[in-house]
Amino acid sequence: MRVITGTARGTRLLTPEGLHTRPTTDRVKEAIFSAIQFEIAGARVLDLFAGTGQLGIEALSRGAAHAVFTDNDDKAVRLVKENLKRAKLADRAMVVCTDYLSYLQTTREAFDIIFLDPPYQEKFLEIAVRTISEIDILRNRGIIVCEKTAQRPLADDFAGLTLVKEYRYGSTSVVLYRKESV
Repeated sequence: MRVITGTARGTRLLTPEGLHTRPTTDRVKEAIFSAIQFEIAGARVLDLFAGTGQLGIEALSRGAAHAVFTDNDDKAVRLVKENLKRAKLADRAMVVCTDYLSYLQTTREAFDIIFLDPPYQEKFLEIAVRTISEIDILRNRGIIVCEKTAQRPLADDFAGLTLVKEYRYGSTSVVLYRKESV
């Protein structure tokens, strides 16, 4: 797993042993960043189910101003911190060890891009998108990028969000939502 482009291009990121974390494949990551390439410069980013931190790190490498990484696993948090050091991007990042709902319910920050890549077998994704739409931490015209299994549908009727596009890559789907202008 590596950073595809930007200031940290080519940096190899550490991955965890075992199957507890499922890193995004390079093919899917390239597709995600191709779809949001004009949204990244200067953006404030939230990588909510950070795992290895690769999505937020890729965004920082491509010019995002700041990124917050959250994960409820101590090992994942240590891995994100190490990967940020390897990519020389730690000065533009904050890493928080907490569960996703606790973070969403207590944050006072607003974000331009939110990455959601929770464990596929859980119902965290729909809960996270619904919570984000209700608590209003996504800036106007901001984007939520959801990675999920293609076999499980995701609602498209979240308050204040518009389904922009759904892409399919084998057994993985990427769904983009945009916050409607108010």
